[in-house]
Amino acid sequence: MNLLKNSLKRETMTSKDLMQLEEKYGAHNYHPLPVVLARGEGPFMWDVEGNKYFDFLSAYSAVNQGHCHPKIIKALTDQANTLTLTSRAFYNDALGPYEKFVTEYFGYDKILPMNTGAEGDETALKLCRKWAYEKKGVPENQAKIIVCENNFHGRTITVISMSTDPDARNGFGPYTPGFITIPYNDLNALSDALNDPNVAGFLVEPIQGEAGVFVPDDGYLKMAYQMCRDHNVLFIADEVQTGIARTGKLLACDHEGVRPDILILGKALSGGVYPVSAVLADDDIMLCIKPGEHGSTFGGNPVASEVAVAALEVIRDEKLAERAEELGKIFRDEMRKIDSPMIELVRGKGLLNAVVIKPKNGKEAWDVCLEMAKNGVLAKPTHGHIIRFAPPLVISEDELREAIRLIEKSIKSFD
Repeated sequence: MNLLKNSLKRETMTSKDLMQLEEKYGAHNYHPLPVVLARGEGPFMWDVEGNKYFDFLSAYSAVNQGHCHPKIIKALTDQANTLTLTSRAFYNDALGPYEKFVTEYFGYDKILPMNTGAEGDETALKLCRKWAYEKKGVPENQAKIIVCENNFHGRTITVISMSTDPDARNGFGPYTPGFITIPYNDLNALSDALNDPNVAGFLVEPIQGEAGVFVPDDGYLKMAYQMCRDHNVLFIADEVQTGIARTGKLLACDHEGVRPDILILGKALSGGVYPVSAVLADDDIMLCIKPGEHGSTFGGNPVASEVAVAALEVIRDEKLAERAEELGKIFRDEMRKIDSPMIELVRGKGLLNAVVIKPKNGKEAWDVCLEMAKNGVLAKPTHGHIIRFAPPLVISEDELREAIRLIEKSIKSFD
């Protein structure tokens, strides 16, 4: 009865009331736009007052299949009504079929299921180090992994140890050793770092999303992969944000025909309805991990397994990669036509795009996002001067063009 009363009370609260609750009782580790969302469907969301918005963030590309996709929600609810969790102490009847489906879908021998993107990265790091000691012959505790400046792989202690973002890193030391940091999109720097015989892997985002959708030069990934192969170093792709059709291919690495030795997936692997991540590799690498050496209570649970299968079927059946490729070109073309001194640069691939904002009269990217929200489009700045635009891939061309019109209206309001 008390739960029902609390639910009814929440329905009568205003956006201001709900923001104040978060401010009082929640940790202050986020700075959200002042919009309180209550419902989502397809490319749209609604706030508690009923105002409708285009979602141009997609929960950092977790909602590629659109909000509350009926096929994914059905998989979630059907399994939740049957069996939710067994832990990996036992087998369950959903995990094996999911493992077969996902490994065949992406073309790998094995999957290690986890829950979040950061967990996926941590898993890949452990797997790479174990392979280095067991297969490459690196002396114990001497393995090194090359990473890139301005990377974003999560916020665990080990991940921030290889970060160059002062907000993520400062004040959280001591840091985990074993990383070599080089500039992104710099093959000469990679070549120099690979000369160290104790290097085990190169961990890279095919496109640096959090850094502001920084797209590397054509051929960078392909050449980097070949250089790693020449030095017996694992090429590890963090496709948590760029994967699952976001950039116009199933994986961003597919644009250059690169098959990572270790592939990290998350976010849209569940369509945004449940935490699901995965690390994929072939037997020679994956079987370096033995029972008791790594795991997760929730990783590979029945709900996650069923949800992920449904989410990947939606990507395939609705041809969302192809849609992202086509609509992404329209978005960039139309944004580049906008005549405003605030638009410094438009870049991206597929439906992962960014606009670099040049401040004007004291107004910056944050102000543009506030104005867009007033006009019905939700996006968020990154690094202060860049706005990332990543709508759900189910958005139609007409809907995309309408959102572009609202974005243009918002930007031009500062002229």
